[in-house]
Amino acid sequence: MNNNNDSEVKSAVRVLEMLELLARAQKPLTLKMIVAELGYPKSSTFNLLATLVSRAYLTRDESEAYRIHEAFRNGPGWASGRDAQLIATAQPIMDALRDAEGETVFLGARRRDGRIKLLAKSVSHQLVRFDSDLTGSDASFCTAMGRVLLGYWRPEKTAAYLARERIVQLTDHTVIDRVQIRRIIEAARENGYAISDEEAVAGGSGVAAPVRDATGEVIAALNIATVTARFAANRERMIAAVIRNADELSYRLGYKTPTTENQ
Repeated sequence: MNNNNDSEVKSAVRVLEMLELLARAQKPLTLKMIVAELGYPKSSTFNLLATLVSRAYLTRDESEAYRIHEAFRNGPGWASGRDAQLIATAQPIMDALRDAEGETVFLGARRRDGRIKLLAKSVSHQLVRFDSDLTGSDASFCTAMGRVLLGYWRPEKTAAYLARERIVQLTDHTVIDRVQIRRIIEAARENGYAISDEEAVAGGSGVAAPVRDATGEVIAALNIATVTARFAANRERMIAAVIRNADELSYRLGYKTPTTENQ
């Protein structure tokens, strides 16, 4: 019994030391570098790193080097369970979408109060780009992700959110008429995507699409965010891209459309 407890404590210490090492590192570290630094056996170190990657505490890049996930280095804190699995599954898709479109990609989920929490991001490499910290929460009534997630929420929940949310004019383009907001939310469900065009941030626009889990429940929204001028020039392409990639993420999470099931 004591041996098992000692073994569990040792593993916990090793995990913490790995996280501390990677948090201090100025660049991603390979398995060989981590083993050399900490002096742990290669096989057990690899297994612990694989567990941390699967739980989305770490990411592993194309060169097989590890780094702390940005959401945990700069964001609101550690995550686990469904959010961690979602982030881990989404990040490669988000990175590929960013590279294909050249724009920042966000993943967001709905909080219990109906507002949006940002879970992960893949930031554009362009000099002029859209970005946002993974902290706090965003209003849902005027954001693309929020409109998608409200559209696929239970109607009474959406109504309760709109009743308590402060509907304020954030920019000259923010829609504040509650009847019109409800129509926009209904359209997001009907169309399978939503747009926010300079309504949340002046000069910033974006489009979002729903992400489903294996049961078909919409648990998140995938969002392409960019400067308004580039969105205007590439609107239809970005809409198609975000829908396609949100569908791919849903598929990887276990969601099967009727068409997929019949194939």
